[in-house]
Amino acid sequence: MIKAILFDFWGTVVENGTYSPLRQSYDILRPRMAFGQFVQLFEKAFMTSAFKEQAEGFQAVCDAFGVQPKPFIIEKLIGTWNKNRMFAKLYPETIPVLGELKKKYKLALVSNCDSFTPQVVERLELDKFFDCMMFSFEIGKLKTDPELYAATLKKLGVKKNEALVVGDSLETDVAGANAAGISAVLVDRNGKREFDKKIQTIKELPVFLEGLK
Repeated sequence: MIKAILFDFWGTVVENGTYSPLRQSYDILRPRMAFGQFVQLFEKAFMTSAFKEQAEGFQAVCDAFGVQPKPFIIEKLIGTWNKNRMFAKLYPETIPVLGELKKKYKLALVSNCDSFTPQVVERLELDKFFDCMMFSFEIGKLKTDPELYAATLKKLGVKKNEALVVGDSLETDVAGANAAGISAVLVDRNGKREFDKKIQTIKELPVFLEGLK
C-alpha cells in the first residue's frame, strides 16, 4: 500500500520560467560532450553544494568543464537561471492535487536543485504541502544516488514498497527511483516518452493511485 508520494519539483509541480535552463547552459558553455552527460556533470557541480552567490556556483561549473570562467559567461549563466526562477509558476493542477493527496498520504519534495531554488518554493507557498523537502544541494547527493531517496524514506518513516516517486525525467526521477528500489510514475506532458507507468499531468495521479490498490 502506498503511504508516501515523493514529488520532483521542476517540470512536475512547477513550470520553468524560461526554456530549459540546462539546455541554455549547454549552449552557453558549448562542452564537447552529449547533452545527457553534460546534465550529469553540471548538476553535480552546481546542485550538490550550497553557494552563497550564484557566481561562485557557476565558477564551480566552469571548473568542472574546464572552461575559462570569463565574466560574460558567468553573467549569461546567472541571467538564464535568474529568469527561470523569477518567472517560474505553478501548473494549474498543482495546488488542488497536492491539497487532495495531503489528506491521504505523506508528501515529500525531492529535487536536484541549486541553493537558490528554495526561494521559489517559498514564493509559491508550496512548503505547507510537504512533510519534508529534500534538496540535492543540502544532502550533497543527486537523485541518481540511492542515498537521497533512502534519506527521504527514513525521514518520512516509510518503506520502499510504501512509496511512489513522481517526476518528469526518465534519466533522473525514474532511474533514481529504480536504483533505490522504489516504484515511479513518469509525468509525460508532451506524450513523447516510452514508459509503462506514465501520466500526462499530476491531475491524473489520484486515479492512478486508486488503480494501485
